[in-house]
Amino acid sequence: MSWCRWAGIRARPRDGSCKGHGTWTDSREVPLCGDGPGWLSAQPSAMHTLVFLSTRQVLQRQPAACQALPLLPRELFPLLFKVAFMDKKTVVLRELVHTWPFPLLSFQQLLQECAHCSRTLLQECAHCSRTLLQERLSTESVQAVILGLTARLHTSGKEAGTQPLCRKHALRVLDMTGLLDDGVEQDPGTMSMWDCTAAVARTCIAQQQGGTAEPGLSPVPVEVRVDLRVNRASYTFLREALQSSVDSPLRLCCRDLRAEDLPMRNTVALLQLLDAGCLRRIDLRFNNLGLRGLSVIIPHVARFQHLASLRLHYVHGDSRQPSVDGEDNFRYFLAQMGRFICLRELSMGSSLLSGRLEQLLSTLQSPLESLELAFCALLPEDLRFLAQSPHAPHLKKLDLSGNDLSGNQLIPFQGLLQAAAATLLHLELTECQLADAQLLATLPTLTRCASLRYLGLYGNPLSMAGLKELLRDSVVQAELRTVVHPFPVDCYEGLPWPPPVSVLLEASINEEKFARVEAELHQLLLASGRAHVLWTTDIYGRLAADYFRL
Repeated sequence: MSWCRWAGIRARPRDGSCKGHGTWTDSREVPLCGDGPGWLSAQPSAMHTLVFLSTRQVLQRQPAACQALPLLPRELFPLLFKVAFMDKKTVVLRELVHTWPFPLLSFQQLLQECAHCSRTLLQECAHCSRTLLQERLSTESVQAVILGLTARLHTSGKEAGTQPLCRKHALRVLDMTGLLDDGVEQDPGTMSMWDCTAAVARTCIAQQQGGTAEPGLSPVPVEVRVDLRVNRASYTFLREALQSSVDSPLRLCCRDLRAEDLPMRNTVALLQLLDAGCLRRIDLRFNNLGLRGLSVIIPHVARFQHLASLRLHYVHGDSRQPSVDGEDNFRYFLAQMGRFICLRELSMGSSLLSGRLEQLLSTLQSPLESLELAFCALLPEDLRFLAQSPHAPHLKKLDLSGNDLSGNQLIPFQGLLQAAAATLLHLELTECQLADAQLLATLPTLTRCASLRYLGLYGNPLSMAGLKELLRDSVVQAELRTVVHPFPVDCYEGLPWPPPVSVLLEASINEEKFARVEAELHQLLLASGRAHVLWTTDIYGRLAADYFRL
């Protein structure tokens, strides 16, 4: 019985006639099944129309769909999962996880990849114009996945439904990492990825405390990859989950750890529980560690030899007021940083690094590709060193927000741009006190960054004339997609000069003047054939570019 016929949908016969109640408007001949995942990419528009609609039709009758799963080609399971998840077909979803025939079940691949070309997307696929699933995760669907996983552990090696769970194709990894989470408050029917993590953590605890397999069965261990966001409120609970998973068939594996406002001893305790082979990012924020606290934590961080991203904030070590203890702690920190062999991203936001950048970056074994030094009080010698360092020619992302680039730092900054021009994709210069004169002097170097996709200039005292000059000159940057610009100084009333950043961020603007500015910028974009480039003042509406997505 063919897949389409069982779904109640018939393809148009080769003679072009339309017979039956369900017809398909594309008369090209396409296969209805195949030997591997690649078959879905053949004849993309036709395959998506037929298979996707057929799948949605089949899943309307959940009991029948569950009974039919053993009869269906395993290559259909990824699409079945995606449709069941989107449409909240929880009965089918649970059974799909229970009988999953592949070693890997990845949320990101199944829910965020284009069904046509298998590209992971943030907006629209350039190859087939299909858009990414942007809906929030349904609580019902996530719970169904977890129930299916739990059922699988309890029946591992035993017949499930009408088909045995083959150990050769047993599910070994459930990857719940990587889905977008903008931190906006959820509605009651949806889950953030952090909520998903908490749900899995509860399952780990329950599995260890009371959930056991049936006598005589040996559950096949399943590794559950998660991104952990930990604060004071969730620390105890997540620590228990990590401890419980050590000897459980449901094993938590943290990929990205983000610890917020967490005491130093709790941060160390969590780091000691994490698998060194899984972790790729550590993000410690709002912990106000200082050099003393960092010197305690850094040896525990340095044991993660495969760490690719390290994000630290509020590390105070101002060389202008050195102390013996501070210098010892800083040297110890540098020695530990030298142990990383895979580090590609370093963020030291709001850390006082004046005159110390050479000391910090010279200890690293490999060139960085992402460097965030926002509000670090950098000096000209810091920028000159960075421009001449091995890191500059490899940088994809550079954030210098909050550093004054308007005076004697301007020429060293231009040298840095020149050194990074071949690779730079994302440049953030928020609140750098760049006025028209500095911007115009930098434009020849800036426009050499031919691969630049994102430029952030919010909070700089730029006029409409300066923005128009930037827009005209940036026409040569074919990859540019987003420019976050400030409200032009022309739109303020009675603005002091030079205007303090606080005034630019807090003073009210003339809405009528700004509306005219927006209209003029839009017309210039249309005239230059770049209507697809977003020029916006919305600094909060754009998700920060993640290094791993660049």
